[in-house]
Amino acid sequence: MPDIFEIIKTVILGIVEGITEWLPISSTGHMILVDEFMQLKVRPEFMDIFLVVIQLGAILAVVILFWSKLWPFHLKRAQVEPFFKEESNGFKKLCNNYVHVDKILLWVKILIASIPAAIIGLAFDEQIDQMLTGDARAFVVAGALIVYGILFIIIENLKKKETLTDLNKMSYKKALYIGLIQCLSLVPGTSRSGSTILGASLLGTSRTVAAEFSFFLGIPAMFGASAIKLLKFFADGLTFTAAEIIILLVGCAVSFVVSILAIKFLVSYIKKHDFKAFGVYRIILGVAVIAYFALVN
Repeated sequence: MPDIFEIIKTVILGIVEGITEWLPISSTGHMILVDEFMQLKVRPEFMDIFLVVIQLGAILAVVILFWSKLWPFHLKRAQVEPFFKEESNGFKKLCNNYVHVDKILLWVKILIASIPAAIIGLAFDEQIDQMLTGDARAFVVAGALIVYGILFIIIENLKKKETLTDLNKMSYKKALYIGLIQCLSLVPGTSRSGSTILGASLLGTSRTVAAEFSFFLGIPAMFGASAIKLLKFFADGLTFTAAEIIILLVGCAVSFVVSILAIKFLVSYIKKHDFKAFGVYRIILGVAVIAYFALVN
């Protein structure tokens, strides 16, 4: 059983994860920086797992909040028997009466957009892990915070007319392009939501569509990243202690609750504001990080 101080640290990390996962300010970057000042007393191998698996709580918030937009089936009990008695045109009947075709197609676009990052992430997994370790990691994060903060401001100033205001009308090509841009988020400090929102904005989508598609892309990205980390962890013959399981559960639970609030805030915020404020925040934080680590080193 972890002591109360470790639980408090876990709660703080869960809050940071829940807020920064969905706002375009880099959750990984913030988690690394918080860990620099407030470290959990756990094994390095477990901390590596924790920083990724805690995202499952955040992604569960998306699934619940957007369930009606994501769940493609609408099979009612009374419809089951007639369907199985139907001898002809079964597939057409299935599509018309039992499945929301537009939601199936949305999932196809989500998966298409997820392929590039999955391929590059698997191919360069070790190199990415190396950027998350050592003394240079803070400067990598700070550099990414500043660069993408500047890009947010520039792109908002140059933003062209919104040509896509309905997510269901997004083309497969546009989804793929956003997926390619998402690969930039593999660099710590970039922000997965930040890169996908920037990419979607450049392609003429509305801020609401850009944010929602970014939320949905997080589902396969986070589940996939967590699965890979867990498989490697167990493949190395490692197991969780009871205290580590409690820490994981607490972190996921807190990030879930806070994520719901953060997502609702962002959806409401972008209806009246642009993303420049997030760009300014990233620049200020990045400069502060560089200044701090330059002084301590």
